[in-house]
Amino acid sequence: MFKLLILSTMSIIASVSSFVPIATNNKVHGAGPLCSTTNAQDQDQDQGPQKPDSVVVAPINGWVPSASLPLYGLPGAVAPLGYFDPLGFSQEGITLNEVKRYREAEVMHGRVAMLAVVGYFVGESGFGGPFGLVGPANDQLQQVPLPAMAVLTAGIAAIELNRARIGWVNPEFGAGAMWTLRDQYYPGDVGFDPLGLKPTEPAAFQTMQTKELQNGRLAMIAIAGICAQELVNHRTIFETFEYYSKVYGGENPYAACGEGMAAIC
Repeated sequence: MFKLLILSTMSIIASVSSFVPIATNNKVHGAGPLCSTTNAQDQDQDQGPQKPDSVVVAPINGWVPSASLPLYGLPGAVAPLGYFDPLGFSQEGITLNEVKRYREAEVMHGRVAMLAVVGYFVGESGFGGPFGLVGPANDQLQQVPLPAMAVLTAGIAAIELNRARIGWVNPEFGAGAMWTLRDQYYPGDVGFDPLGLKPTEPAAFQTMQTKELQNGRLAMIAIAGICAQELVNHRTIFETFEYYSKVYGGENPYAACGEGMAAIC
């Protein structure tokens, strides 16, 4: 359990969201046939030529890693950008484990961002919940009572520890097993599908995975903008929309404010 706690903590700190990468020619152990070479002087002439050893990779949700494909064949690229990687997260020579780890980070951050966007709208819609939360969502977390915050923190920790247990190799310091995902683990697939939406056909699964990635990427950009906007003007999303509707409609957004209150109204 201690090792899992270390892995969960370090994975949260080190994980970064990334976009789909450029093609790479780096070969991955286990992704194709591996040929062994022998010294011609030591080879027995009576023996026939050695056959190359082939390693069969079991499909994971229909995906078989291939070093000849961009992102080792993982889905997520759509027109017109295609394999968009301006910051070079998937530079030449990246390993299969790194690709899976970056995709894991992207999928999980996307899911959190989608939940956050929905949470911001619900929290600012006037539904204060059991704790009567009010104001911009940026300021609502500090309104949650301490016992409820402790339960929330414990729930997040339990979810992260379970994800680490399912998808990550138990870290062994000095043994080269740090930051390593399990061979048969598909990034982001922790087995949670209460509505049974996960397709069984590989093509359908890739399509749904691409949709999830695209929505998650949009949500990450959206939640960053929402947080920045509320930090600047301290207004809710709906208040900001109303404010700029008046501005671009030729109305004075501060007309209803009292004397000397325009700066904070």
